[in-house]
Amino acid sequence: MHLQIKAMQKFDPKKLRQTILKMAYAGSTVHIGCAFSIIEILAVLYRSHLNLVSNDPEDPLRDYLVLSKGHGVMAQYACMRELGWLTDDDIQTYFHDGTVLKGLSDAHVKGLEVSSGSLGHGLSVGVGLALAAKRKHTNQRCFAIVGDGEINEGAIWEALLFAAHFELSNLLVIVDENGYQAMGTTDEVMSLGNIADKFRAFGFETREVNGHDELELDRVIHDLMNLNSKAPRAIVAHTIKGKGISFMEDDNRWHYTRLTEDTYKSAIAELKSQEPLSIS
Repeated sequence: MHLQIKAMQKFDPKKLRQTILKMAYAGSTVHIGCAFSIIEILAVLYRSHLNLVSNDPEDPLRDYLVLSKGHGVMAQYACMRELGWLTDDDIQTYFHDGTVLKGLSDAHVKGLEVSSGSLGHGLSVGVGLALAAKRKHTNQRCFAIVGDGEINEGAIWEALLFAAHFELSNLLVIVDENGYQAMGTTDEVMSLGNIADKFRAFGFETREVNGHDELELDRVIHDLMNLNSKAPRAIVAHTIKGKGISFMEDDNRWHYTRLTEDTYKSAIAELKSQEPLSIS
């Protein structure tokens, strides 16, 4: 238990959320809620599962992390800051004139695999990366994060068919099922039914998890990636949009709402007041 707690202190979700708030406030920008819903997913991947080889974002043999829901990129930037791939200055100048960090995932930023501002196509890039790794026998894996609203797009399902046909067992697709997209709930915009059943029907080894339970995420990712199966893998992660800040949770207005001085200070204070991990 002590080792688990020590490991979880690396890529601490509370610290990652503070970094996101600093970025969003500095840049007077949006997409906070959809970044918060994937924090634990990214923390577990970077902490325990991504093989980054030399900790160099340009290392050609590192595992791939494709953020197909590119509007959640502040969460990935926060993790990249923990790795030393980004600096405090990058965080404080986010979205300013001349910055390299955009509000959507951009392949020109070292460490990001795909430019995914237009939703739906990032997974196809991830499938291509997984296929190339298979054919080159590099043992690289591809972890792709998609949004539940994003899977309205037909290109997603074409990519899933492709992945199953070519037996891309080195591909793990994680669906951030927070129940919302930009203009409403997923049920209101386009009902998705049971997402896990759909992935199984497309030939994926599929599991469902609480997307904010780091221990459960870690266990399920480990189990899936070590299955003796030729099929691609998928996780449907049940999450809460805006997770971690009481006045943002499950409130879709925080897809496009900007922080004011008061809401920024309130959110930071709430995070700082949260109980730290106990090692008792």
